[in-house]
Amino acid sequence: MKLILVAGSIIVPIIMVALQKKWLKLRTFFTIAAIITALIFGNIASIAIFNIIKDGTVFMTKIHGIFLNPYFLISGAYLGMYFLYSMLLRVLDDNKKNAGTH
Repeated sequence: MKLILVAGSIIVPIIMVALQKKWLKLRTFFTIAAIITALIFGNIASIAIFNIIKDGTVFMTKIHGIFLNPYFLISGAYLGMYFLYSMLLRVLDDNKKNAGTH
């Protein structure tokens, strides 16, 4: 399972780059999906922290219950892959620009 998680975090962003090169509209879709998942991820985290503060919970292990929320995990996973995807796009763009200057 660990191997699948690590391989997926490498392979999925590469597939995203390849797909958006073939269908340019996917770049917009990937970005809109990242905005939506960032909202989901941030709202789940902020609500969990708010509830801990409101309830006066002293034990910090209470916040770890957030990791049981599948929406939090899925949105966080997508944001991680989107971040790697956007870094790959940046590297490819920089290489394309630098290739023209030499």
